[in-house]
Amino acid sequence: MAGTDQLSVVFSALADPTRRAIIAELAVRDATVTELTAPLAISMPAVSRHLKVLERAALISRSRAGKWRASRLEAAPLREAADWIERYRRFWDESLGRLDAHLAAVQAAEAGDRVVADSGELA
Repeated sequence: MAGTDQLSVVFSALADPTRRAIIAELAVRDATVTELTAPLAISMPAVSRHLKVLERAALISRSRAGKWRASRLEAAPLREAADWIERYRRFWDESLGRLDAHLAAVQAAEAGDRVVADSGELA
C-alpha cells in the first residue's frame, strides 16, 4: 500500500474478522502460526498471509527462536487508531447528550399539556 498513511493501513488490516481474532489471541500471549491456526477454520498458509498483513501494518512483530517463529502484538498502532476514534466518540456523546436534553424537554412539555388538558376536563 505504497503512499497510504499508517492509520489507513491499520484500519485496513483490522477490517478482517480473522485478523481481529488473531490480534485478540496475541493480546493474551505470543503465538506461533500453528498455535494461531488451531482455533481458526483456515489453513496455516492462510494464517501466514494474515500475519503478513498485520506485520505490514506494524500491528505485530515476528521473532525467530530456533525453528519457531513467534508473533507478538505491537499495541502502539492500536493506540493511534483508538485515539483517532476517541475524537468521534466524544462527538457522538455530545450529540446524544443534546438529543437526550431535547427529548426530556419534549416529554416535559407533553406532560405539562396533559396536566392542563386533564384539569380542563375536570372543570
